[in-house]
Amino acid sequence: MSRHAARPPGDGADLDWCHEAVQGVSRTFALTVDVLDEPMASYICVGYLLCRVPDTVEDADHVPPAEQARLLREYDRVLDPTDGTDAEAFREAVDEWLPAPEDRSDDWEVVASTPRIVRTFRGLPEDVREAVTPPARELVQGMAMFVERYADEGGLRIQSREELEEYCYYAAGTVGNLVTNLLARGDLSEGRRARLYDTAEEFGLLLQLVNVAKDVYDDYTEEDNVYLPAEWLAAEGVPQEEVVAPEHESGAAAVVRRTARHARSFLDDAQTYLETVPTTDGNTLAAWAIPFLLAVGTLRELLARPEDALSEAGVKVSRKEVFAVVTEMTDTDTARGALDDLREDIAGQPYHRARGGAD
Repeated sequence: MSRHAARPPGDGADLDWCHEAVQGVSRTFALTVDVLDEPMASYICVGYLLCRVPDTVEDADHVPPAEQARLLREYDRVLDPTDGTDAEAFREAVDEWLPAPEDRSDDWEVVASTPRIVRTFRGLPEDVREAVTPPARELVQGMAMFVERYADEGGLRIQSREELEEYCYYAAGTVGNLVTNLLARGDLSEGRRARLYDTAEEFGLLLQLVNVAKDVYDDYTEEDNVYLPAEWLAAEGVPQEEVVAPEHESGAAAVVRRTARHARSFLDDAQTYLETVPTTDGNTLAAWAIPFLLAVGTLRELLARPEDALSEAGVKVSRKEVFAVVTEMTDTDTARGALDDLREDIAGQPYHRARGGAD
């Protein structure tokens, strides 16, 4: 495929920078963008970066909650097409919280480059901006609400399954809707359009719940957030503030397993979404099947060794399996009908082994 063919109009240097930035902040979304054709590759890339800015602010444990909320509200005004707030105003507001350039992570480099991202976004076609803006603003507003809700605790402390799903909706269900808005701009039957929107949020919830289950250690130690519900931890005798304490490993691992099983309950709807997405305007089945299948593999690992999510070792699928899945979805004419078999194979064992490879 030729990424530069039929690129949307605008500053080529800015678009090139956005594509490079995605590579640094999200392995999963980088894979997605890499297997999209243009112009969808650039639409998804820039839309994702718009959402990555508030996600980084919300996760920043060095920024006081009240300031996090203020910054998120300011960013929402930047995205509001009826508000005159300029991206430079947000950049100035966030400046004091930016790490020094030599210490700046890829995520914070994206935040520092907000004016460039917004400028690139505003150069996209009007129907693309109209598809992206509402769900992106809903994400920002939801994150601000959660930060304010737990301002006294200093970090998020999810209390129940219902609240976990609410958070996952704002963090990822909104992104599912953003993607679907972009994919549904074409000529679709009403039935197909309805199936897309009926399952879009579930696709996002699946991916976010997998992240919640596998990233317990990093979320707590690096961001002071606990997404495993307090009521589930309490049922296992685990205080939420001691979620990664060695003495509570067995109970906390049981909650990780419970969360992974809950994530697994969204697999069928997520697969229906994949079986429905149109492959027009540069969209490809591989772009969304790859994160779906890698989520299946991650769930396999989580259910086998949930305690790994509670340590620095973490839970992840191997590079060999990632390569095998990407190769399967991009080097062959894998049809939607093959998703059942692929899902079953990956749920059973790492895919590079299922294909006859060796570690």
